[in-house]
Amino acid sequence: MPAAPAPSPSPAESPAPFSTLLRTASQDLHTEANSSPFMSDMLGGRLGVAAYRRYTEQLWFVYRALEAPDDRARLSADPVAGPLLRPELARTEQLERDLAHLGGPDWRAGLTPLPTTAAYASRIAECARTWPGGYVAHHYTRYLGDLSGGQIVRDSAEKTWGFARKGDGVRFYVFADIANPAAFKREYRALLDALPVDDLEKQRVVDECRRAFKLNTALFWELNEAFRQSA
Repeated sequence: MPAAPAPSPSPAESPAPFSTLLRTASQDLHTEANSSPFMSDMLGGRLGVAAYRRYTEQLWFVYRALEAPDDRARLSADPVAGPLLRPELARTEQLERDLAHLGGPDWRAGLTPLPTTAAYASRIAECARTWPGGYVAHHYTRYLGDLSGGQIVRDSAEKTWGFARKGDGVRFYVFADIANPAAFKREYRALLDALPVDDLEKQRVVDECRRAFKLNTALFWELNEAFRQSA
């Protein structure tokens, strides 16, 4: 007699989608990052526009690593990272436009990354070169954060420092080619759920996602220290 087929798992036994694993595993670190003194003071209007500019400068180093042309060209053909490389997400050009508005045409002069920024960008570049799954962790952490909580930063910057609505100074947070951010995020999460990775690799990506949040939080603390000393 042939063996009976194995029963299908009940809903309670069904594994959580990969996007859900990423979100829940990093939720505590997400909360920690958002409640950091630097971000709280900046969003609360207790820091001047110089703090916002310095933060934007540090983001530029991070996104140059995330969007390095050679790495993206190679990753575009990768079955893990490739599906997520959507051109409408690219932020480097918008960051440079914001920085020109904030610092003038010579904004690059003397610009250097903070130590935590350098470590953050270096880790992204390492993943881009050697580990597509790790790159996905950083891609997810940055871009979905920009599409979500990043909009709070934009609103605050417009109100606090008088930037034109969705204009120069806050263009980093404006995804002009994404008409429906909520729908885009659903599609992005569906792509994550469909990635061809096994459970072990998923856990590694989850761990790297947590590392990405810790690197981002470390940047906030270094910025906080810099502006606390200059107060």
